[in-house]
Amino acid sequence: MTNHFLSRRELLKMSAATFAGAAGLNWQKLASEAAESRRPQVAAIYTEFFYISHAYHILHPFLGPYLFNGKLLQPQCDVVSFYGDQFTDRDLSRGVAKKYNIPIYKTIREALCLGGKELAVDAVLSIGEHGTYPDTKYGQTMYPRKRFFDEIVDVMKQSKRFVPVFSDKHYSYRWDWAREMYDTSQKYEFPMMVGSSVPLAVRTIPLEIPYGTELEDAVSIHGGPIEKYDIHGLEVLQSMVEFRKGGETGVSSVQFLKGDELIKAGREGRWSMKLAEAAMQAELGSKKRSLFDRVGKEGTSEPHGILLEYKDGFRATMLKIGSNGVRWNFACRVKGESKPKATTFFPGPWGNRNLFRAFSNAIQYLFVHKKEPYPCERTLLMTGVLDAAMHSYFEKGQAKMKTPQLEFSYKPKNFNQFREMGASWNVITKDMPMPRDFVESDPQPK
Repeated sequence: MTNHFLSRRELLKMSAATFAGAAGLNWQKLASEAAESRRPQVAAIYTEFFYISHAYHILHPFLGPYLFNGKLLQPQCDVVSFYGDQFTDRDLSRGVAKKYNIPIYKTIREALCLGGKELAVDAVLSIGEHGTYPDTKYGQTMYPRKRFFDEIVDVMKQSKRFVPVFSDKHYSYRWDWAREMYDTSQKYEFPMMVGSSVPLAVRTIPLEIPYGTELEDAVSIHGGPIEKYDIHGLEVLQSMVEFRKGGETGVSSVQFLKGDELIKAGREGRWSMKLAEAAMQAELGSKKRSLFDRVGKEGTSEPHGILLEYKDGFRATMLKIGSNGVRWNFACRVKGESKPKATTFFPGPWGNRNLFRAFSNAIQYLFVHKKEPYPCERTLLMTGVLDAAMHSYFEKGQAKMKTPQLEFSYKPKNFNQFREMGASWNVITKDMPMPRDFVESDPQPK
């Protein structure tokens, strides 16, 4: 009588032989592709998490539906761990962690390894903004972005696996640390996104700088505090001028000026007051005011500026005028055109909060596709400019600083797919109250 039952060993041998020869399938490749297609598991590392903090803004689109260009999108990633560097009475992370069943770990290593010994996530959010940290003698807050980065990289090196990393705002308050962070990402070939959310805001007056445009001069204007907002103003500027003819060549000198010295330099033609007026007019419309007449509701605030000279001879200026924290203006002069081009970057209702929807969407693209949405070299260059400007102000008496370390080039990348084009502000309007509950999703488009 024939035995129709196979032993377990015989069955495994048959299965292995069958699978090995099945249409020449590469099962190792299929397994790798399956792992690639799953939702990225993300560790969130932050200094503090409280209402309208950067952690609050960035994490919101990771944990619930969010508006981008008028469409309600679902998160593309799963946040699976938290690490908070500081906790205060206003902390929200404990409540959010409980709501979304996200464990809070005591160390960055534990958050990246999910309590184990090896890297267990597919991407890392590093949000080093806010919290109680000392200032440098130049007035820069010593946020622990470099420490966060080093601890993240140590885990990846130990596990011999490197994943995309996002680091909020500029790399570091120190240029040498910033350069080291960039070089490390290049050495270990993991994609990294750094920088400001403002370049992704809608441009209220349509303005594009096609690659190869011959620019003669440019100005950006913000209304926030020194250093913390200067990086945003610098990135607005650079995100436009990096497309000029010849491509980016780097910055040869930087000078910080304030008050009367800044105004004197403008009158001498060392920066363009006409461009600055055009940039302000893009914001004010028909309202006519002198360039530095920023009184009334804004109060009095001494203007300051950062003058940049590029290696290719191009010049540009970042100005701080007034005390309007949602002022993001830009103007430039194109060779052969008599009138300047100008626009203002509108963050949407509710102050600067809505800037982070487009920003978080771009971060999720980084994590899903493992590609940088735009060059991190832009932020590296502006990090160096900002550090040099602080030295110019505090150490050199507003003297010009030569910056040979910033004479490096990079190729810009069209980032229009990551920009908010304005459709979301037909859904979220200025009359709509800002929600205070973190778990409230964005309004549904009509």
